[in-house]
Amino acid sequence: FKPESFDLAVSALALHMVNDLPGALVQIRRSLRPDGLFIGAIIGGGSLTELREALGEAEAEVTGGASPRVAPFADVRDMGGLLQRAGFALPVADSEPLNVRYDNLLALMADLRAMGATNALAERLRSPTRRQVFMRAAEIYAERFSDPDGRIRATFEVIFLSGWAPHASQQKPLAPGSARMRLADALRTKEIKPE
Repeated sequence: FKPESFDLAVSALALHMVNDLPGALVQIRRSLRPDGLFIGAIIGGGSLTELREALGEAEAEVTGGASPRVAPFADVRDMGGLLQRAGFALPVADSEPLNVRYDNLLALMADLRAMGATNALAERLRSPTRRQVFMRAAEIYAERFSDPDGRIRATFEVIFLSGWAPHASQQKPLAPGSARMRLADALRTKEIKPE
């Protein structure tokens, strides 16, 4: 898109799949008019930790080694920094964990496949995974991450993002030392000075 062509850019659960996330954010920022808004949601680093643990341990037990099976996702703190680095003003990155329940590991994996979230890692094992790995992973997952009713839990961390294309009318931080009121006075507390 040509520079400064949009007032709003929205990305819903897609940016975590791009190869160059910093570059994608720069291009989004570039496409916004001054004071244009970017809002987005991506899958974060706290996602699918249970699956990562169960598959890693099962593969190590069955084959004696392990291959990366769950893509690494960005951390919420890193996303705030990436928004700043891309040139967004007033960047915000916040996360919300979602716990989703499934009948079993195969149901979780079918849901991930339906979302297009299969293993796209370049370092992944290229040969088919042995059935025993998945059977053992299902056992480990059920032992460690199931509810009393037998259903398993999968954690998805959703990171919500927002940032503005810079504009002169936006809020600016005050210069250090320019405050007109002490924080202790604003909070109506007594300041305790170190001895």
